[in-house]
Amino acid sequence: MDAKPPVFATLGCRLNAYETEAMRELSAAAGLPGAVVVNTCAVTAEAVRKAKQEIRRLARENPGAPVIVTGCAAQTEPETFAAMPEVTRIIGNHEKMLADTWSDLGREFRSPGSDLIGETEKIRVDDIMSVKETAGHLIDGFGRHRAYVQVQNGCDHRCTFCIIPFGRGNSRSVPAGVVVEQIKRLVGKGFNEVVLTGVDLTSWGADLPATPRLGDLVMRILKLVPDLPRLRISSIDSIEADPNLMQAIATEPRLMPHLHLSLQAGDDMILKRMKRRHLRDDAIAFCEEARRLRPDMIFGADIIAGFPTETEAMFDNSLKLVTDCGLTFLHVFPYSPRKGTPAARMPQVKGPAIKDRAARLRAAGESALQRHLGRQVGRRHRVLTEGPRLGRTEQFTEVRFDTDQPEGTILDLVIRGVADGRLTV
Repeated sequence: MDAKPPVFATLGCRLNAYETEAMRELSAAAGLPGAVVVNTCAVTAEAVRKAKQEIRRLARENPGAPVIVTGCAAQTEPETFAAMPEVTRIIGNHEKMLADTWSDLGREFRSPGSDLIGETEKIRVDDIMSVKETAGHLIDGFGRHRAYVQVQNGCDHRCTFCIIPFGRGNSRSVPAGVVVEQIKRLVGKGFNEVVLTGVDLTSWGADLPATPRLGDLVMRILKLVPDLPRLRISSIDSIEADPNLMQAIATEPRLMPHLHLSLQAGDDMILKRMKRRHLRDDAIAFCEEARRLRPDMIFGADIIAGFPTETEAMFDNSLKLVTDCGLTFLHVFPYSPRKGTPAARMPQVKGPAIKDRAARLRAAGESALQRHLGRQVGRRHRVLTEGPRLGRTEQFTEVRFDTDQPEGTILDLVIRGVADGRLTV
């Protein structure tokens, strides 16, 4: 009887989702028998709590299966997971992308009577700061509609609230030639949209010869892969947007008119205490300029509610940013202290106030989204189908179909209405 394939669970960002697919391929090649693999997130204390909850649930549902924990939370606090009786192995963020790791695990878990809980082997987490290159393993996308291409990993910045550099290491880039060749392969397989992903995407190229910028990579992709219908970039730091990126926004219709911005706050004092590299007016000016260059551009943003020392007046500046920047998609993080970060030692905002502020931000985001949806009625959009009844416009707005559509095709449609937070046709 064939061994049961591993069960994978992903928490956190798109990059984690990409890496889960890579691990799925690596583990299959290594012949890893039925294990549970949990790819964790460390962005907030709540993310770590959810990871532990997911581990316990999957261990109950897969009795006897070895449980492998990896990802950012495994990298930053391996002892937390080593203390869990359900966990068999903790694998670091670098180790999880190596074929040898999965080959070793495959041999161990196939060996009758092997000691799966050896004290010297349970934690396999090396110093992520010593890693100088991105993982070489490439995958061919998710599903049949949209492919994600990792072009960068790690972060050289040290925002006071953020633990992620200690989970991902310093910034490192995939060379442009490697990226272009992968995208050519994906287009050859029929993908109509490619998304460039990374931890700090706008730092791409700083460690490469001649220090190219993200805009250079975008322009090169669009020039050398003329058959790619849609190129999308994920979260960026707007203060690091380079001239070629702005030129691409202005002149390249195949670059999608949707940017997710790492804003985090709208008050200058809080931004300084976060050790961000922009001020409130910088964020507003970027959105105005990008929208001037591309009038159909829309923005998402990360915003933290209740950062230490945040007063009600400071929070109000973040709330106003939704309107002042014209944000459409909001990703709201209620602040939670991360051990080892400077912000954890600052005077904390009380929990009920954080919860209330997060709720008000989400309400502002929902109102902004509804306004955006209402403006699309009667307009024509090119919609990439993600499933039989779901697609997304070039602005990444969800569209619901009344009849089944083939996945991965681009349809030219007129929007007829809005229902349940989605456009309808």
